[in-house]
Amino acid sequence: MGQVGFGQPDDGIIQMAYIVPNLRAAISEWATKLRVGPWFVLEHFTGIDPVYRGQPSQADISLAMSFAGHMNVELIQPNNDADSVYREMIERRGYGFHHWGVATWEFDAAVAQYERAGHALAFRLAVPSGGRVGYMDTTAVLPGFTELIELGGAFEEVFGRFYRASINWDGKDPVRSFI
Repeated sequence: MGQVGFGQPDDGIIQMAYIVPNLRAAISEWATKLRVGPWFVLEHFTGIDPVYRGQPSQADISLAMSFAGHMNVELIQPNNDADSVYREMIERRGYGFHHWGVATWEFDAAVAQYERAGHALAFRLAVPSGGRVGYMDTTAVLPGFTELIELGGAFEEVFGRFYRASINWDGKDPVRSFI
């Protein structure tokens, strides 16, 4: 077991994610009340080859990432009404906590391990940084999904840039480009 560049274990929780109705308003609240920032925003993200519950996905989201200490925080705003893991949670209990992100070097083995434990792969896609993510449906036993995040590719470069920007953040320029 090692650590990713921002200090979390490379086989453990690296992220907590929340569904929000308005991304800019949520960023403002997190930045002013919790002093979390800056936020790196990606508008209209669909992922590469997204599959939701066995069918191609049309889900479109806007997302923002920042760090609270060593923990990555993700805010997600659905941009359409397409069936998705995001809509599932909104319909089930409204906005709020959605998932934990768990890092893994062995993506396929991790997915198989969760499936053997009875947790379906609800959503999968590839990301531009070169990895894959898979949302495992752990909602029957945990208060959210568990997103498996494949390490490698440009993961360290992207997340490391966000982490370094959060260290001693002075509150200026709370919204920045993801790219």
